[in-house]
Amino acid sequence: MKKQTAPIGLAGCVIAACVHTNLYAQSSVTLQGMIDGGVTYVNNQHGGAVTLFDSGIYAPNTLTFSGSEVLGGGTKAIFNLTSQFDLGNGTTIPGANQIFNRTAYVGLSDERLGTVTFGNQYDFMFDTLTLGLFDGAFLFGGLYDFRQGPFSALGIPQNPTGSFDFDRLAGATRVANSVKYRSPSFAGFSFGVLYGFGGVAGSFSANSTISAGMNYDSGPLGVGVAYIEARYPELGDGHDGIRNFGAGVHYRFGSVLAMLLYTNTKNTASGARIDVYKAGAYWTVSGPWSAGLDYQYMKGNEVLDNNQAHQIATAVQYHFSKRTMAYVEAVYQRASGDAQTTQAWINGLLQPGAAASNRSQSLARIGLQTRF
Repeated sequence: MKKQTAPIGLAGCVIAACVHTNLYAQSSVTLQGMIDGGVTYVNNQHGGAVTLFDSGIYAPNTLTFSGSEVLGGGTKAIFNLTSQFDLGNGTTIPGANQIFNRTAYVGLSDERLGTVTFGNQYDFMFDTLTLGLFDGAFLFGGLYDFRQGPFSALGIPQNPTGSFDFDRLAGATRVANSVKYRSPSFAGFSFGVLYGFGGVAGSFSANSTISAGMNYDSGPLGVGVAYIEARYPELGDGHDGIRNFGAGVHYRFGSVLAMLLYTNTKNTASGARIDVYKAGAYWTVSGPWSAGLDYQYMKGNEVLDNNQAHQIATAVQYHFSKRTMAYVEAVYQRASGDAQTTQAWINGLLQPGAAASNRSQSLARIGLQTRF
């Protein structure tokens, strides 16, 4: 009996091990991240030149835990937890103990039906227009090349400058307590919708967020449109907010990706509005070299004293590998408007008094970025 039971027991162990291995192979957990650091020279920061260490410029410094579990029938469970940190001192961003403030969501993904996620996540201005490669800032300009300018009177609540990343393409603001759906691709078309719950008793819409986006990709051509309205308790008791919509197109000419982008931002309480027109190109040069150049024109309405700004950004990159890159970049902004106090202010310069003392500001940076 012992000779008979031993093989049976061994077979049971082998089967159990195989089942366990198969189940494990159907699930995955990934640790990954991005790290960017460098030195920036600003010619006019409230009247004086400054050289500073700055991090998270080409890309934010992040640490991400993500994973999936195959459930069968083309469906899988997914999750993502991302923390952002300051490379200079190691603290979390935007504040202490906010460990997964960048993104935190869980959901289900199906090959035929699409993906539904729940948590703190990006809206479709970022998903559709930035990740869709319609903004050169994502490819070479980094945080300095996204939007700000002489528009602090736009008055975005809970914003470090009142207009930092005002059209949300830098992904600096996510939507908490949200439900998001993204479709699969249908002959090049894909779309998505998002709703962020305000949590106000007796009012479903107060403090809420709604966003939507659509992409079309066909060979070298890409087109994207996106919309978001985020309502804040500080504006109209939670019934007014900041509304954005945008559209972009890109086309690949061999080794050059050409991009056109338009965004419109409005404070629905005050009527302040900014239109942005941007054109750029990213060139993958032979070997490890690449370069980019873009121009953007930002124009505020009369509520913003008709302030406007022209900005040019350029960068050259050297790729040591697929993961690690060194770069140099330069940004120049020239502001104008009806107010005598109109000041240039390049995005990403957030220290107190970081705006220029007059209508022009420029910077140069050398940095290193790696991914793991």
